[in-house]
Amino acid sequence: MAQIEQKQMIETVIKALDSKRAEDIHLIGIKDLTIVADYFVIANGTSSTQTKALADEVEFQLKQKGIEPTRTEGYQGANWIVLDYGDIVVHVFYKETRDFYNLERLWQDGEQIDISEYIVKE
Repeated sequence: MAQIEQKQMIETVIKALDSKRAEDIHLIGIKDLTIVADYFVIANGTSSTQTKALADEVEFQLKQKGIEPTRTEGYQGANWIVLDYGDIVVHVFYKETRDFYNLERLWQDGEQIDISEYIVKE
């Protein structure tokens, strides 16, 4: 399996989400808080169809670089899809589910990382 730098992987994930019009994309650095991962990428879609499309696009773009998730969860209901890439865990929510679980609040001590350089301005 090909390896790319974490920064390139994060850029690929964020650009994939942005290309499918994900809403409210956040990157949180959590490596100083837990051994679970170094980063969480959190985004949401406005329908279960879009939520699946967002997760599919992330998987597709990373697979093109030789990277596959070690685990995926949530595709069936598509309210909260988790793509576990080891150091980077991608959370794709349906909006109402994201509001309910509010991971940003749970991980508020993490580093909120600016991703504006990866987002296409409209």
